[in-house]
Amino acid sequence: MSIEIKAPTFPESVADGTVATWHKKPGEAVKRDELIVDIETDKVVLEVVAPADGSIAEILKGEGETILSNEVIARFVEGAAAGAPVAGTPAAGAPAAGAPAASAPAAASASAAEKPVNPAARKLAEENNVNTSTVAGSGKDGRVLKEDVANHLKAAPASAPAAAAAPVAAIEAVGDRVEKRVPMTRLRKRIAERLLEASNTTAMLTTFNEVNMGPVMALRAKYKDQFEKAHGGSRLGFMSFFVKAAAEALRRFPAVNASIDNNDIVYHGYQDIGVAVSTDKGLVVPVLRNAENMSLATIENTIRDFGLRARDGKLGIEEMSGGTFTITNGGVFGSLLSTPILNLPQSAILGMHKIQERPMAVNGKVEILPMMYLALSYDHRLLDGKEAVQFLVTIKDLLEDPARILLEI
Repeated sequence: MSIEIKAPTFPESVADGTVATWHKKPGEAVKRDELIVDIETDKVVLEVVAPADGSIAEILKGEGETILSNEVIARFVEGAAAGAPVAGTPAAGAPAAGAPAASAPAAASASAAEKPVNPAARKLAEENNVNTSTVAGSGKDGRVLKEDVANHLKAAPASAPAAAAAPVAAIEAVGDRVEKRVPMTRLRKRIAERLLEASNTTAMLTTFNEVNMGPVMALRAKYKDQFEKAHGGSRLGFMSFFVKAAAEALRRFPAVNASIDNNDIVYHGYQDIGVAVSTDKGLVVPVLRNAENMSLATIENTIRDFGLRARDGKLGIEEMSGGTFTITNGGVFGSLLSTPILNLPQSAILGMHKIQERPMAVNGKVEILPMMYLALSYDHRLLDGKEAVQFLVTIKDLLEDPARILLEI
């Protein structure tokens, strides 16, 4: 039975997509719900899985080709098996009458030997030339997860460097200056367009301040174990404090939570805070809806879930749409100071940075304190310097005395 493989239905905000990677070749055996192709859009990578057990009969859209919503990209044959003899053709070295009987046990043994593998795990295995049949699966029914492949690579680190050493030595020996040219992904192109648009169409300005992270660090140290037990293993991080402080500051300064729409200013009566997450394919910004109503535990759990799904390309477009304010944390990569670029159409973005001990003057004495630089980039067309500075000082005050967040003072 022939089945048409179609591109997913794209949201209204996505005009088209690009065929990123075909994970299966025509004639190769595919199991139901197994990943066969990745479709890359401006915002996310969408996965298309097999509708049934069978094989791809024909690929209509090759890698790199642009496709529309619900466009037919391949034809699928249900029940076909990769490598099986064509009907009526005897297997090599066996009589025609015995070919079907001989092929059945072989197919059964191959099916039994094959482990269920998650798409993210399969991709990581392919990138590192790992045979998934040699990886112990920790998932349900022995399913191989991405963590299993990562652990497998850690357990045998010597093979990869050894394999990579030969080309490097050859390049150094002949003195070649190697270059590699690859097409920019749709996501990276869209990120570039958005950043350039923000730079060219806004009156962007950045103001800085610094915050003593000692009180928050002391609070975490005192209650982290109780917090984890009370909230089912949720770990108390810094980001939840920043989100709560930002939500309170946005409530006090609604202009920072607003946006410009042509000649109008749109004031939002809610705080949908985006949290920038770095992935291998680029920066994405999933949104915490109604962050002002979230508890610290809910914020931590949601951000952790965003990070895991962003790494595996599982975030939906709706989860990255909207947002009235953004927080980005360059400190996790060691950044001491930066000027973040606006995430249009938002009017402001908060940049967190590395916590570093510095000598500070406290009541006429020098003390060593864990300090963090804060950066607030804002659209000067909408925000005056007074509002922007007061907003950033409010966040500083709330973090240096976390009780203020609960008391709303």
